[in-house]
Amino acid sequence: MTNTSRIFDFLKYQFDNFPKADMFGDKVNNEWIKISTAEVIETVNKLSAGLIRIGIGGNDMTVEKQDKIALISKNKPEWLMLDLACQQIGAVLCPIYPTTNPSELEYIFNDAEIKLAFVSGNDILQKTQDISGNVPSLQGIVSFDEPAPNVRYWKSLLENITVAELENVELIKKQIKSTDCATIIYTSGTTGFPKGVMLSHGNLVSNVLNGVKSFPFEVNTNGRSLSFLPLNHIFERMASYIFIYTAHSIYFAESMETIGENLKEVKPTIFCTVPRLLEKVYEKIEAKGAELTGVKRKLFDWAVSLANKYDNHKSGGFSYNLQLAIANKLIFSKWREALGNNLMGIITGGAACQVRLIRVFTAAKIPIYEGYGPTENSPVISVNCRGGNRTKFGSVGPVIDGQEVKLLDDGEICVKGPSVMMGYYKQPQLTAETIVDGWLLTGDIGVFEDKTYLKITDRKKELFKTSGGKYVAPQPIENKMKESPFVEQIMIIGAEQKFVGALLVPSMPNLKEWMRSQDIPFVTNEDAVNNPKVRGLYKELLESFNKFFNHVEQVKKFELLANEWTIETGELTPTLKLKRKVIMEKYKNAIERIYS
Repeated sequence: MTNTSRIFDFLKYQFDNFPKADMFGDKVNNEWIKISTAEVIETVNKLSAGLIRIGIGGNDMTVEKQDKIALISKNKPEWLMLDLACQQIGAVLCPIYPTTNPSELEYIFNDAEIKLAFVSGNDILQKTQDISGNVPSLQGIVSFDEPAPNVRYWKSLLENITVAELENVELIKKQIKSTDCATIIYTSGTTGFPKGVMLSHGNLVSNVLNGVKSFPFEVNTNGRSLSFLPLNHIFERMASYIFIYTAHSIYFAESMETIGENLKEVKPTIFCTVPRLLEKVYEKIEAKGAELTGVKRKLFDWAVSLANKYDNHKSGGFSYNLQLAIANKLIFSKWREALGNNLMGIITGGAACQVRLIRVFTAAKIPIYEGYGPTENSPVISVNCRGGNRTKFGSVGPVIDGQEVKLLDDGEICVKGPSVMMGYYKQPQLTAETIVDGWLLTGDIGVFEDKTYLKITDRKKELFKTSGGKYVAPQPIENKMKESPFVEQIMIIGAEQKFVGALLVPSMPNLKEWMRSQDIPFVTNEDAVNNPKVRGLYKELLESFNKFFNHVEQVKKFELLANEWTIETGELTPTLKLKRKVIMEKYKNAIERIYS
């Protein structure tokens, strides 16, 4: 059996046990190009040799002295091939989100002392070139796109590689230990400067193998995933390692805009996502349902109401099960077709997913498995699992094998195990505050349900206290209110204030439809959010949700905002979490109106 103590060992493991004709799939000029396991290995080895030729890798394996390589690119086969090529020669890959602003990019480059940067896209190339003069360690930029002036083309690194150079790569590979640093991931976070999370081969390998065993993932030579979550995020990257280990092909979506089309083409058996994208999918389904009339509309509403009652822990009885089977044939089969009609499941993480979405999709035979874990734990701590009674809606599932979890007195989740990071790069004090006696303090608050299922109740740093001294957890309130088709985004506020308020972004397509039904003309977003009747709709809406919460948690006043929060406009992190401090600052006038 192949040794699998380093991530790049998974390549040989796949080749020795189930070599694939389509290890990776990439759409080029409207055609899906398949790249075999053998071709991937050949490219990865040549790339390793090419990097050594220009002075990268193969040096002292203490993390401070390992060469650091930046990678700023959308998902593509070259992303993972560079990742594996760096790992084989002891270079440390530092992936960076393409949306990172120039000042943050410069900070990361200097903090990590980046020696070489791989980029794709003219805007990213320009941004990297703009800061390069302020980064003394940077020796060059390599482009995945066609050659450009003063920039090395990545394929030039593969040219004229000799047998001796490839043999040298094999010698270096043997020297790489599971305890060596494989990657430094700068977490964008919702506050402050990024922190470099150092993960070793052992951290990642243990999380992969324990995840495979716990979920469980069977070897599936016909399995296919569609990759569209940024590989910069450890969730998608670790899932990719799982897919390599379990013989699932990885097809790369062209862009976020083409996911719908790519799902139908690739027909994946599994993919990873974040709740925000699931919400978008469901909003489209609801919008299509709203366009139906007569019997078709009644059937759609009947099917969805059935799905809303679905409970995976107890049978609804003969009549309910028969109705759900009919709904699956008549209505939900179309949902499955839109997702490729081949799914055995979707894994979601990165933020809390609405229970309603998980319930409805699972009833429609599109099982959603919610998991949880921070970058600092490589990342998975727990996940809802396939088979038996190992999934509970609203929880993030049982703790996976190989992890110990305890809750502190305030509910903070702490984890101990082989996946816990090496530490924060160049930040020993912060590392010592975050890892205490081997326990990683996650900063998340949780409880165990039925002694088995971990449930996240909030972020420790996001809890706030009203001026009356009562603590409020914003996430459960936000998630409940997002169940309304009229709510696109919401942020609960109220720190040191007398009451809880909300900044609310309406779902404009649904609001427009409602306005049309009420004979209210729609002119602009700004005009709509200031319309007294629209404000009346949202006042009623919030009041209908307030009954689910304690008096102190109920939203007393709100402001409607005309524009959606995005990564580009700065209110969301690359993993689509709210940047609360940024939103508070940007909308301070709206907040003043709430509390005036």
